Amino acid sequence: MDPVTVESYLHRIAAPHVTAADRQTLAELHVRHLETVPFENLSIHLGERIELEEAGLVDKLVHRRRGGFCYELNGAFAMLLRALGFTVTHLSARVYTGDGDLGPPFDHLALRVDLDEPWLVDVGFGRGPVRPLRLDSREPQPDEDGEYRIVPVGDGDHDVYRSDTPTYRLEARGRELRDFVPTCWYHATCPESHFTRNTTCSRRVPGGRVTVSGNRLIESVHERRSETVLDTDEDVLATYRSRFGVELDRVPAVAHHR
Repeated sequence: MDPVTVESYLHRIAAPHVTAADRQTLAELHVRHLETVPFENLSIHLGERIELEEAGLVDKLVHRRRGGFCYELNGAFAMLLRALGFTVTHLSARVYTGDGDLGPPFDHLALRVDLDEPWLVDVGFGRGPVRPLRLDSREPQPDEDGEYRIVPVGDGDHDVYRSDTPTYRLEARGRELRDFVPTCWYHATCPESHFTRNTTCSRRVPGGRVTVSGNRLIESVHERRSETVLDTDEDVLATYRSRFGVELDRVPAVAHHR
């Protein structure tokens, strides 16, 4: 990632020029990314190709000011962090389902950033930690989104807990971004994938999240939740624009034919 692209990316996430690859900078970039680049699956329902390589990710997230899901968000963030001097490793994770089962390998992409100690970095999980978590700590880690714990489960793997609920199982082995392409394709095309069943666009706001799911605007801030039905396509497009900075020429249509 060249210096011009780095500065464009930093401008995209409303971050100042970076002078040091340290813990404070990492935490600030993490929060700003969550607050400016939405977690969204709109490309799936717009018929857009999802690309896991630098040119496509930069064009989508930075130049077109869109978001993406985990492979795109953490994939692009890893490129930015490396360009800023951080040591970054892609990690595969299996997400826990509502009934306590684990999803497939490469179900989720998270990042390890090595400073004086290893940190779990994840700007692509929807609702997740607001700030990086210590990967080598077994103590509860308070976060603005709740309390997190990293629990070893054998073979170098770790379960990431939010309160008493496991969110995903993180593998220790480093991966390449291209390793996630098959599962990315599955999530973007398979009828069994929850990403193909509905549209979502969500980002962190101070104290909570704002989300458009289908034609519903959901605001959850400081434990208070409100829901508004967006009656027309124009209302949906205007909300994408005003709440997420996402400019679309048509409303994404759920692809039931897949």
